[in-house]
Amino acid sequence: MPDAVDQPFVKTRADAPADFFAWEAAGLRWLSGEMDGADADAGRAAVVGVQGFDERHIRLERIHEVTATGQAAEQFGHALAITHGLGVPAFGAGPPGWSGDGYIGRQQLALQSFSRWGEFYALTRVLPYARAARLVGTLSADALRAVERVCVRLVAGDFDDDRPPARIHGDLWGGNLLYGPRGAVLIDPAAHGGHGLTDLAMLKLFGTQHLGRVQAGYAESARLAADWRELIGLHQLHPVLVHAVSHGSAYGAHAHQIATKYA
Repeated sequence: MPDAVDQPFVKTRADAPADFFAWEAAGLRWLSGEMDGADADAGRAAVVGVQGFDERHIRLERIHEVTATGQAAEQFGHALAITHGLGVPAFGAGPPGWSGDGYIGRQQLALQSFSRWGEFYALTRVLPYARAARLVGTLSADALRAVERVCVRLVAGDFDDDRPPARIHGDLWGGNLLYGPRGAVLIDPAAHGGHGLTDLAMLKLFGTQHLGRVQAGYAESARLAADWRELIGLHQLHPVLVHAVSHGSAYGAHAHQIATKYA
């Protein structure tokens, strides 16, 4: 009989859509490199192990959390850059073999393939959530217009660069980055093809241990341009709008502030 500490961590959601935990499992396996047959010791970010799932539950490796050290945080930054570099065929693409949309938290996440980041980000990550927030009354009409102006610039390619699509976590707030005895471990992704700055932006938005060390490790390994911090707000616009839909008008006001900067 295994000790209690070795028992899996079981997540349960009685009202989950039928494919909700299948989506989580697919994202974890994709981020781990398991779907690619990648070398297990390739320096990429560690991902919690999936032990099984059904329509109402997912069984995961149990992570025994410890306090993060600066060294572990910086190593995670390096490892995240390697994970992003595993590759994905297009911006907006989901894990191989996945059909239909995915989820970010409890909201749907569109999965459509685009060749350019700005177009993908505007049409599937920013506008749909801005319009949904406006519909529920948490985003003002002025804010929506500001967001729409940003989207015009995104579609026009004003913020595109030459970086290929990255295999991103997609929902990387601090609660989805755990530190265990062997270092950082990713959990609960909304994994898809995106821009690597999106993961860094969400870590900054909600905070994480030793954020500066994570950023330093990532920037070095990913060879970010010197001005990368200037675009963090743009990459925060999507998660802020997601929260505006479900968590109220304070996030709508924050989205307006961000949009005004980039419009």
